[in-house]
Amino acid sequence: MLPRHDEPIVAVATAPGRGAVGIVRLSGRGLEALHAPLLGRRLAPRHAHYGPFRAADGSALDHGLALWFPAPHSYTGEDVLELQAHGGPVLLQLLLQRCLEAAAEPDPQSGRPRLPGLRLARPGEFTERAFLNGKLDLAQAEAVADLIDASTEAAARSAARSLAGAFSQAVGALHEALVQLRLLVEATLDFPEEEIDVLRQADAAGQLERLQAQLAEVLARTRQGALLREGLHVVIAGQPNAGKSSLLNALAQAEVAIVTPIAGTTRDVVQQAIQIEGVPLHVIDTAGLRDGAEVDEVERLGIERAWQRIAQADAVLFVHDLTRAHEPAYAQADATIRARLPEKVPVIEVWNKADAAGVEPGEDADGGVRLSARSGAGLQALRQRLLRLAGWDGATAEGLYSARQRHVEALRRVQAHLQAAERLLHGPAPALELLAEELRLAQEALGTLTGAFGADELLGAIFARFCIGK
Repeated sequence: MLPRHDEPIVAVATAPGRGAVGIVRLSGRGLEALHAPLLGRRLAPRHAHYGPFRAADGSALDHGLALWFPAPHSYTGEDVLELQAHGGPVLLQLLLQRCLEAAAEPDPQSGRPRLPGLRLARPGEFTERAFLNGKLDLAQAEAVADLIDASTEAAARSAARSLAGAFSQAVGALHEALVQLRLLVEATLDFPEEEIDVLRQADAAGQLERLQAQLAEVLARTRQGALLREGLHVVIAGQPNAGKSSLLNALAQAEVAIVTPIAGTTRDVVQQAIQIEGVPLHVIDTAGLRDGAEVDEVERLGIERAWQRIAQADAVLFVHDLTRAHEPAYAQADATIRARLPEKVPVIEVWNKADAAGVEPGEDADGGVRLSARSGAGLQALRQRLLRLAGWDGATAEGLYSARQRHVEALRRVQAHLQAAERLLHGPAPALELLAEELRLAQEALGTLTGAFGADELLGAIFARFCIGK
């Protein structure tokens, strides 16, 4: 255990604000010393004890439940004490302060502080200690935060599967297969005269091929899980009065943005979170893109922000007005905007006002969508087009586990090292030393998923995003 985790910690473990119940949680060594000053008695392990939480003068701050979990049978793997009181913010702060005071008070027998070093917990420190003490691996620890932050039912279910170990088991199976292949290659290095025959007899090429296929399946599910957690950022762009705000309202099924016939009504970005088949989408309406003397300073700032959001988007809905598409000036302005859109950002051409133009709603052969934001005709085709763009496969959704972009990138590094290993294995003169090194690097990249390999900076960045008390 790292030295900074030797100190006992305390925090309010429930969300800020008023509630029926609030929890103050403590973790560390020697917490038994606080039973008497806080509760007036010793607690039996894993039993709920009702009674007063005592102030320094012996009066009751509140009455509630106290639970005692001696190490190692606790969430963190250390001694854990939980005090469940009424959920008023002032009361919880008083109880928190009382814990710190009781720890600093001199013990009647020794005269020394009852619990030296008790301090407020950092964000995520309880779960970080659970990881460091082997109660959770890193993927499960991240799933704790994902479960708390889940914005959809599907995301919550996938996070629960990861917390139960589904993702870790998939990574573990990859790790076991990779270790077996490494052992074969490393052992073969001891027999340089027979190395090729040994590798052929042990079917090293077949093992590597099966490992790559297994990795591809895990990577596909991980990409889906990352999408389910993080969602897709979609920017609606186009000329003024093309129906961008109407499209946002139609997708959100609410009057989120103001809609008027006046060009330049939208002058700032308007963002709304929606769901399509459980996949979260962050849809952003932007100011109409245009130039000219009629653009004032406020609208110009809105247009600049629109281009900034477009550059950061996962996808752009480029909205065209079908009733004006035949006008040369309008078509030229659309072409100018299209040429300026970033090449790296996927673009879906949305042809709006299909009802007014007398055009049949639906999807074009080239992936564009004809629709009416006012009537809703063609919206379902757009939703399905967005899901395909995101790579979403609803058929596998029930088996997904929560994942992050960090996991996707780590698995891609593993994939790159295995591809390099394959090239070395099938080369005209296999270089087993280089092959062994690529497999070692693949195993190291795989280990960062569950924390078998990982720098302190990575751990600090992950747990700093947790809420205090977790």
